[in-house]
Amino acid sequence: MKFVLKSVAVAALSLTLASAFAQKGETVKIALIDPQTGLMGPVGMNQMRSWQFFAEKFSASNPAGVKFEMVAFDNKLSPAESLNAFKAALDQGVRYITQGNGSSVAGALIDAVNKHNERNPGKEVIFLNYAAVDPDFTNSKCSYWHFRFDADTSMKMEAMTTFMKDQPDVKKVYLLNQNYSHGQQVAKFAKENLKRKRPDVQVVGEDLHPLAQVRDFAPYIAKIKASGADTVITGNWGSDLALLIKAANEGGYTGKFYTYYTGVTGTPTALGTGGEGRVFQVAYQHYNMGGQMGKWADEFKAKVKDDMYTGAIPTAFNVLSAAMAKAKSTDPVKVAAAMEGIKVGNFNGEVEMRKNDHQLQQPLYLTVWQKADAKYPYSPENTGMTLAPVKEFPSYVSSTPTSCNMKR
Repeated sequence: MKFVLKSVAVAALSLTLASAFAQKGETVKIALIDPQTGLMGPVGMNQMRSWQFFAEKFSASNPAGVKFEMVAFDNKLSPAESLNAFKAALDQGVRYITQGNGSSVAGALIDAVNKHNERNPGKEVIFLNYAAVDPDFTNSKCSYWHFRFDADTSMKMEAMTTFMKDQPDVKKVYLLNQNYSHGQQVAKFAKENLKRKRPDVQVVGEDLHPLAQVRDFAPYIAKIKASGADTVITGNWGSDLALLIKAANEGGYTGKFYTYYTGVTGTPTALGTGGEGRVFQVAYQHYNMGGQMGKWADEFKAKVKDDMYTGAIPTAFNVLSAAMAKAKSTDPVKVAAAMEGIKVGNFNGEVEMRKNDHQLQQPLYLTVWQKADAKYPYSPENTGMTLAPVKEFPSYVSSTPTSCNMKR
């Protein structure tokens, strides 16, 4: 009997140890659900290649010892197509999904993941949000299964307006944004922040336009010029920013642009040598960070013939693999618990996945479009220009409060 009990105990201990380190050598599939076709297709394709590039990098070395495999789905920027892709990913046994282009899509996926996890205990899925920045996702709509690696709209606007309040040439502002949750939030937080920090600034115009449908922004530029605006604030991305900038250059608008996504596919080419010293971007990274990010960017450009501008992707792999190592498991339930409150060293300093709302806390950078030089040599889309750092905002400056009351 003593021998049997001892054998059972040893077997139980062996099972415990085996499960504790079961993640080593495992392959973790991540489903990427983003556009690969249509007007926003070039952005989605760039980011798909970025996910594949970093899956290979982190498979070679990560603290959990796992391998990562990407499974990509073209959602055509459609919430309905995204839900179909989510079901297809589940059918393939995927337990981790990621998406970034379009907060309307992200909202649909958050709801789908919540319902799936509630109805299918033991088959839970985690949503790694790398670019959908509607603040509601970490406030009123926060979810235990959702983790955001980008800075949300309110965080970026907090940093942007902290810089703008000290710019005396900013007097009349025009708000031009895409007509969905992200664009609406950019306009909302711009007005609130300017009123608080620069009550003397006038908002002389505001427009919301359809997402990824406008091909000629000349009429909008004409309205901006007629308003007398010296500054435009826009959260536009992809073709909607590239075509806006193109129309501004052709229409002779000489005011400043404060943006979120100047570095994204197509916009550097649209800017060309125009806009020097007049186009600013707020983001969690920039093209001239040097260090590990600089090496990755150079390797990506040599390998893919494109620019790597979505630093939230290596951040997601960094945080996820650290959480898997901490949990000693790839089980999403255990990994989600380990990811809450985790702090890791990252390319942009120490970052923390805030436990209260699953919003990554990280530094932000304000950059300006200028000629590439010896100090800031990286030239996106071979334009001879670059985004040079002007100001860094530590995490505590760009951080914004949360109203999240998370159900655990």
